[in-house]
Amino acid sequence: MGKKVLMVVTSSQQMGDHQTGLWLSEYGEPYSIFEKNGFDITVASPSGGNVPLDPNSYEDEAPDEWEKPVKLLENTENLAAQSPDDFDGIFLPGGHGTMEDFPNNGALQEILSDFAEKNKAIGAVCHGPAGFVNVTLNNGRKLADGRRMTAFTNEEEQQMKLMDKLPFKLESSLRNEGAEFSQGQPFSDYTVTDGNLVTGQNPQSSVSTANAFVDLLK
Repeated sequence: MGKKVLMVVTSSQQMGDHQTGLWLSEYGEPYSIFEKNGFDITVASPSGGNVPLDPNSYEDEAPDEWEKPVKLLENTENLAAQSPDDFDGIFLPGGHGTMEDFPNNGALQEILSDFAEKNKAIGAVCHGPAGFVNVTLNNGRKLADGRRMTAFTNEEEQQMKLMDKLPFKLESSLRNEGAEFSQGQPFSDYTVTDGNLVTGQNPQSSVSTANAFVDLLK
């Protein structure tokens, strides 16, 4: 049987007055890699149903191999209906939409803390680690506390000129919760693996993060 992976994508189309959503490559590239490795993939979102794409994340046509994953975005599963026991790994693609609906999402927090407690594979790229913010484990510690990780950086937000649109700064929040945060050059491939946890810094890191996640599940 192939490993079962839950991919959780944002349902949020707005960040303040900024139109956003899922960053397509951070979902399409990992999905294709997981599929090639024979994983059984469930795509879920906080609201279920149709998932908005960040208009800046694609130009015209998505690559042919993304046809199936893109089609799945038209009707995603509802995250609250998913049980952590049904999956071997969880992967969080980014897009600024995650900044709105990943932190404080009870269903996501429950699944992530369960995975962390059981040392099951957790992966996230770019703004996907927004899902780690405010996740508390049974011992009262934050999921991020003492974990080596990366995510989209404050420096990259500044270069995108989106600092004033953010509900919070992702890098700062993870650092505040005790993460051992590290980063590569802005918009270059940078991935960190710490035990069962793999994170990538930005869209350029999607493939390497997905491959590291596959290694965790092998």
